[in-house]
Amino acid sequence: MARVTLSFDNGPTAETTPHVLDVLAHHGVRASFFVIGEKLSDPVVRRQAERAKAEGHRIGNHTWSHLTPLGEIADADAPEREIGRTQALIGDLASAERWFRPFGGGGKLGPHLLSPAAVRFLTEGAYSCVLWNAIPGDWKDPEGWVDTALEQCAALPHALVVLHDHVPEAMRRLDRFLGRALDAGHTFAQDFPDDCVPLFRGRVRAPMSPFVADAEA
Repeated sequence: MARVTLSFDNGPTAETTPHVLDVLAHHGVRASFFVIGEKLSDPVVRRQAERAKAEGHRIGNHTWSHLTPLGEIADADAPEREIGRTQALIGDLASAERWFRPFGGGGKLGPHLLSPAAVRFLTEGAYSCVLWNAIPGDWKDPEGWVDTALEQCAALPHALVVLHDHVPEAMRRLDRFLGRALDAGHTFAQDFPDDCVPLFRGRVRAPMSPFVADAEA
């Protein structure tokens, strides 16, 4: 039996996020939504993030464009453009921790996630960086991801699962996943595993070098 924290990336969307919120409410599960700034700029879409916040979910930053991992961008202005602009748009939907999740390009962990400039931006802005340890691949396997997620959860004491609330085919199976996970004895929580948060409120808690391009330490 595991402790499971759910997170949703790449939304919100007016089409799929409402269904996700309905299912979470039905099961009494609170999650975190890491939003794309470009999507949040649509007032209709923003209302979904506002609803999520009102229902007790966390709203985090997942870059503005979600096009290129920050560790692969040499442009010194990229952190402000991708992180700062999104955070300004999130505004009062953010929590004090200023949660940020880097774009991994298919859920991969590695030095492509962040640039040294991005790390400076995050530390100086007192952000908290959230990674992940369970990627069931719902976006590429919308029918079979539930079994994969359950296997990953069972293998970890505290699983931080990444799902995507912009993939309607996958999210139609969210209710099945939650029901089976609860039946298996797993418990859902909103806190993140310590080893998935190397940076908290601007303070480094674990080595950042595995996630930073050209890092020296």
